[in-house]
Amino acid sequence: VQLVESGGGLVQAGGSLRLSCAASGRTFSSYAMGWSRQAPGKEREFVAAISGSGGSTNYADSVKGRFTISRDNAKNTVYLQMNSLKPEDTAVYYCARGNYPASNIRHYDYWGQGTQVTVSS
Repeated sequence: VQLVESGGGLVQAGGSLRLSCAASGRTFSSYAMGWSRQAPGKEREFVAAISGSGGSTNYADSVKGRFTISRDNAKNTVYLQMNSLKPEDTAVYYCARGNYPASNIRHYDYWGQGTQVTVSS
């Protein structure tokens, strides 16, 4: 399984970005997908997750109401729409595969390489 993130970049506070994560393999819809992030000097933390069908989602309190996770199983891709970005959202964002949309990042078994998101104040 290969996961490739894209869409990161530099944005001003209050702006938006949409991250994408393209997955290889034929069983994409059988698995939940999650997004996590890691800021410099901090531990990786859960951001959002979505079930295989897309019918169930899970968000960290810090991003609820600002971020939206979605997926297109026909394209083997999961997205993270990030609105009202804050400087504290600056981090490397990773997508990962799991069996259910868990908030515990140790649940996920395959990870992408990450994409940098930088929010300037």
